[in-house]
Amino acid sequence: MYKKGRAWIELNIGNLKHNIEQFRSLLPFDCALMPAVKANAYGHGAVPVAHALQNEGIHAFCVASLAEGIELRLSGITGEILVLGYTHPAEFSDLIAYDLIQTVIDGDYARQMQDDGRRFTVHVGIDTGMHRLGERWDNMKEIVRIFRMPNLKVTGVFSHLCVSDGQSKEERTYTMQQIHHFECVVEELYRQGFRDFKCHLQGSYGILNYSQCCFDYARAGIALYGIYSAKNDHTKAAVELRPVLSLKTRVESVKTLYHGEGAGYGLTYSARGNRRIAALSIGYADGIPRELSNSGYVLCNGKMAPIIGRICMDQMLVDVTDIPWAKAGDEAVLIGRSGDLEIPAEEVAQWAGTISNEIVSRLGKRLERVVE
Repeated sequence: MYKKGRAWIELNIGNLKHNIEQFRSLLPFDCALMPAVKANAYGHGAVPVAHALQNEGIHAFCVASLAEGIELRLSGITGEILVLGYTHPAEFSDLIAYDLIQTVIDGDYARQMQDDGRRFTVHVGIDTGMHRLGERWDNMKEIVRIFRMPNLKVTGVFSHLCVSDGQSKEERTYTMQQIHHFECVVEELYRQGFRDFKCHLQGSYGILNYSQCCFDYARAGIALYGIYSAKNDHTKAAVELRPVLSLKTRVESVKTLYHGEGAGYGLTYSARGNRRIAALSIGYADGIPRELSNSGYVLCNGKMAPIIGRICMDQMLVDVTDIPWAKAGDEAVLIGRSGDLEIPAEEVAQWAGTISNEIVSRLGKRLERVVE
């Protein structure tokens, strides 16, 4: 099967290796990367990305769900795989079968696992201020109780920083408070005699803005793929990150739209003068935000082609009037470079009124992933 026939993602593994080294340069020598490859590696493709990471000496990974962990195991990924989210008790047996580490999301969940009767390897989630998952940091009695449950082999504790991407005084103060809360938990566990566990707290922005933190793992996510969450993000770290992903599709047809004619569902676009328009073979079923209807542009033959009309399930329309040589079969770039021009994921996110994480993680599985 030809992988570049309809719509596809190109992965620049050289850029991924570069980003790995950039992150390693920020971290203490005894802090290892534990990349987040959840959501299909933020849309990049969990299996090819995880194998590339493993080839670079990385042997610990984070996923969001049991199914994501199983996919990695079946593809040959070894080492630690931590399931960050909820696993239903009916699926507990698969945690053992596929040698996965389950997050203990609170004391009640720990008791469910304990009462199951089998022995599980777990990391305990600590709520240091995000108030999502995890046992509260100041409920040490419950945290110690979890550590003492005989059916839980606790090999790690972790938390998550919720405003580490911000640079305001209030955001930095809150982040430092979260770090302090986490350190208090770790110190008390040590005092209680527990030593044989790993600690991790930082995501992408925790690494970029608080690289001085010294824990065992750092869970690099979106930035490891060379993408910032927003176009105007600023970090303290002086690193050069390179995008790993390019999103491309094919021009299906080119036709003339005459003055006054409409195009697409709802005829939301009306031609002012005669225009040449092209249909592209990609749509919202592939993860292209419908919010891009009549907004933004793609690149075709190194030129900008404005998006016109509503994004359809499987197609979208662009104006190629200023690219008279555009023809069926040409490549069109939605994220990435064409000639001297580039569309970063952050730009697409701004057009759609969201963050880059959502843009790339929504990219569908019918898009072929091509390793370059």
